[in-house]
Amino acid sequence: MEINGLLWGITIAVIVGLLAFDYIFHVRKAHLPTIREAAIWSAIYIGIALVFGLMFFAVGDTTHAVEYYAGYITEKALSVDNLFVFLVIMASFKVPREYQQKVLLFGITFALISRTIFILLGAAIIEAWSDVFYLFGIALLLIAGQQLKGELTGDEAEDEADNIMVRLAKKFLPASQHYHEDKLFTVENGKRLLTPMLLVMVAIGATDILFAFDSIPAIFGLTQEPYIVFTATAFSLMGLRQLYFLIDGLLDRLVYLSYGLSAVLGFIGVKLILHALHENNLPFINDGANVPVVEIPTTLSLLVIVVILGITVVVSLNSPKGKALRALQNAERYSHRYTELRAEGDASAADLQKAEELMDTWTRKAEGVAPKYRESLIEHKDNYSEIIRVAHETRLASAKAEGREAGVSAKIVEQQGPTV
Repeated sequence: MEINGLLWGITIAVIVGLLAFDYIFHVRKAHLPTIREAAIWSAIYIGIALVFGLMFFAVGDTTHAVEYYAGYITEKALSVDNLFVFLVIMASFKVPREYQQKVLLFGITFALISRTIFILLGAAIIEAWSDVFYLFGIALLLIAGQQLKGELTGDEAEDEADNIMVRLAKKFLPASQHYHEDKLFTVENGKRLLTPMLLVMVAIGATDILFAFDSIPAIFGLTQEPYIVFTATAFSLMGLRQLYFLIDGLLDRLVYLSYGLSAVLGFIGVKLILHALHENNLPFINDGANVPVVEIPTTLSLLVIVVILGITVVVSLNSPKGKALRALQNAERYSHRYTELRAEGDASAADLQKAEELMDTWTRKAEGVAPKYRESLIEHKDNYSEIIRVAHETRLASAKAEGREAGVSAKIVEQQGPTV
């Protein structure tokens, strides 16, 4: 398939159009998307990305098709991992839920711009100096090792919400302490001030630049065609906003995702070094001649990446830690839902009964979670305890008034809240 200027122009126009559509029809008016809305649009964006890859198969370009899918899956996995950091940043800035869409769309747009710049730089460097693959490979191995070390030692991640860009913005530019809807600037006492909304976007943007340092070398390890690198990266970012709201909660349960990504980055790092050896020009390695090593084909790379990520997801969700986190999260979620139904006052008896059953089921499971998991997985214990306690106090009072038993609620109320 011929990759020319026309194809580049059409592709860029489509991606810019999708971003504009997302802003105009989804983000311009602040709202919290429903699960249905997030699911539909996540499916649409993923569908567009998968259909795009079929275009290469349709014209018989199997090589680029396989490279595209390998790059897309790798970049998508890295993008999902990036959502964890976005979540931390937004929690640190206490971004209201209905405004998080705009922050995410900004992060996606800035990530696309910054990574496009890195892609063009990477392609130029590769064209001028092919032995740069040694540096790319070593960088990925170091990143994989650092990520693995962080998981094994339990080191706390650096506070991304307090990076140097945010500190500089706070130091030299006057900022408000309060959100003013989703505005970036506001006027207080006659002075024009930044809002926390702009500061959180600065934090997201600065973090996006750091993400590009592992993202771009990784995909250049799978393909050296700039068009494939760009499209795989762009489509992996599209729909990330909707995916965030769709898998909210599930993100935390991917407890071993960092291990899986470390394995993927390490594998691609080895692949890059083998490729560099095969195309060697460095005089101090084999006298500047090519080293006869086996290169890893992209089809095998695609299979390895899919298997590693698949195992990571299955093990995460079925591990004791993953199950414990699910129980704790669902106990809080369904308790909160029951309280809301009671407060609304117009819920049907069937809805209330279903809410009670779910609350009881997950409260029992949360109470059975091992102490070591409760200690490490419950971040805000007072808030967690209050949500569950209030729900069961409400339910127990209602059950007594109706002459019903409420054993689980009675236990929670008697011990003055859930076990934390």
